[in-house]
Amino acid sequence: MDNIFEKAPLPLTSKASGKGAFFAPEVYAFTVQIVNVCFIGKGPGSWFLIDAGVTKAEGDIVEQAERLYGKGCKPQAILLTHGHFDHIGALPELLKTWDVPVYAHAAELPYLTGQQSYPPGDPSVDNGMVSKMSPMFPHDGLDLTGRVIAYNTDGTVPGLAGWRVIHTPGHTPGHVSLFREEDRTLIAGDAFVTVQQESLYKVVTQKQEISGPPKYMTTDWDASRTSVKKLLALRPKTAVTGHGLPMEGIALIEGLEKLASHFDEIAVPEKGRFVNK
Repeated sequence: MDNIFEKAPLPLTSKASGKGAFFAPEVYAFTVQIVNVCFIGKGPGSWFLIDAGVTKAEGDIVEQAERLYGKGCKPQAILLTHGHFDHIGALPELLKTWDVPVYAHAAELPYLTGQQSYPPGDPSVDNGMVSKMSPMFPHDGLDLTGRVIAYNTDGTVPGLAGWRVIHTPGHTPGHVSLFREEDRTLIAGDAFVTVQQESLYKVVTQKQEISGPPKYMTTDWDASRTSVKKLLALRPKTAVTGHGLPMEGIALIEGLEKLASHFDEIAVPEKGRFVNK
C-alpha cells in the first residue's frame, strides 16, 4: 500500500511531541508532532491503537508500543476516530509492520476506500497561522479497501470490553469518540480539542483550553455542536483529545459546559465555506 501522505508538509511540532503518559488505567496517550495517539490494553496480544498519527511517525509509535507491551508486539486492531491525514498518516507503514484490521465508522468509509476525498483546508475561517497553512495539508482519501471494517452499529468493538464507540460527527461525517463507562474515560478525537488548534503559537506551546474542533477542517457545525453536547452529557472524568494535553476533573467539565453553552461564539468561525450565518 502506497502512502499518499509521504511528502505531506507538516512543519509543526509541539513541545509535547515525543512525550507520553498514562492518563487513565490501561490508557496511554502519546504525542507525535501535533497529534495524539492512544494505546489501550493490559498487555501483549490484548491492546488496541487509537489513530495512527502523522506520516513518518510509525517508528515512534512502534517503539512506544514495544516499550509498553514488549518486543514484537502488535495490536488486536487499529481504531480510527476519523480519517484526516494527521490521524492516519503513518497507517500504511504500520500495516506493513502489523497485519491487523482497521476499524472506522461506516460514514467514514468512503474517505478510507478511495471513493471520496475530504474538502481542502479552509484558510478563511480565521487569521491563525495554522488555518492559513491548511490548504497545504493533504485532503485526499486513503484507499484501505479490504483492510478497513465498519464499527458495529451497537458501539462495541470485538475484544475491547467496557468501551463503546460513539458517533460524534461534525468535524467529519464519520467521526467517533470512545468512552469507558466504568471510570468515565473519554477519547474524544477532534470532536473537541484542548488547544486552540488554529493558532501556531498555541499549538507549539500547548496552551491548554477547551476549543471546538479544528475550524479549518470542520464541515458541519450543527452536527459538531450536537456532538459536543452528547459528550458533555457523559460527564467524563478524564479526556484525551486529538490535539492538546489530556484534561480531567472540574476543569474538563467546566470547559465542556462553557463550550456547549457558547458553541457559536467559541467554536464556529464568523466566515468560511461551511458556515451558514
